[in-house]
Amino acid sequence: MLITILRRILYALPIALAVSLFCFALVHIAPGDPINAILPPDAPADVVDAVRKTYGLDKPLPVQFGIWLWKVLQGDLGKSLATGRDIWPDLSGALQNTLTLALAAAMIGFPIGIVLGSLAGAFRGTWIDRACVGTAVAGVSVPHYWLGMVMVVIFSVTLNWLPSMGASQDGSGGWSLDWEHLQHLVLPAITLSVIPMGIVTRTLRGIIGEILGQDFITTLRGKGLRRPGVVVHVIKNAAPQALSVMGLQLGYLMGGSILVETVFAWPGTGLLLNNAIFQRDIPVLQSTILVLAMFFVALNLAVDMAQSLIDPRMRRA
Repeated sequence: MLITILRRILYALPIALAVSLFCFALVHIAPGDPINAILPPDAPADVVDAVRKTYGLDKPLPVQFGIWLWKVLQGDLGKSLATGRDIWPDLSGALQNTLTLALAAAMIGFPIGIVLGSLAGAFRGTWIDRACVGTAVAGVSVPHYWLGMVMVVIFSVTLNWLPSMGASQDGSGGWSLDWEHLQHLVLPAITLSVIPMGIVTRTLRGIIGEILGQDFITTLRGKGLRRPGVVVHVIKNAAPQALSVMGLQLGYLMGGSILVETVFAWPGTGLLLNNAIFQRDIPVLQSTILVLAMFFVALNLAVDMAQSLIDPRMRRA
């Protein structure tokens, strides 16, 4: 088992390096000049050159990448061009808020998806199957931002049940586990949960339907094994694939919440990215994208290890 874990970690290292290179290149090929976030358009040329030299933007891109990667490995993400502050304090707070929102959405979407997917797989071809699949298709098809705005109109504007923006009443970026903050979490978490709910439902429907049609299930039933015993065997065989899908969806929740966070003004990495894009704040863009990408790589690594623990066939492979 230790060898398997070490092998997975070694496989993840070149992926992490490639992701860091992709993050750096993706930001720099975008149109626009990051100096515009600091200086006015009519700034003198000598002042522009001095600022470029201060931030290292006068060097060739390979040299900039090497310097940036070396600083990142030392834990230095740099300073924001727009604010002049260190990036890590703002990014760490935004990352905690995004992780809170993603976990809340997963706690809503994953259980519903497991239930609907299991029912659809167990009763394929019936009205239960069609109802569950219809719910899943609706969840995957509805745009995040549209659903968020509809929920704000209904529950915040019309009914005045829940707040529509921010993470707290005082407008601070912090979040804690109490009723005031939970009220702000409800609408964005539900909005963010519909797509993973639909994907988990459709995936589990296919997995469970396939398992129930295999020969060993027929053999178990022929030997007189009752339904609870059959369900146990189905769960054991479906768990590794289901865990893989849910792990990937959690990563997508972390990286794909930019529209939801913008609609609800949720102070997470999505809102931070949105502001950095409009301000052309390259250091913030690079650091945020890199941290989210590394989280996704680490999450995939954790899922692979968990699958190896659950399924002995993966360890032998």
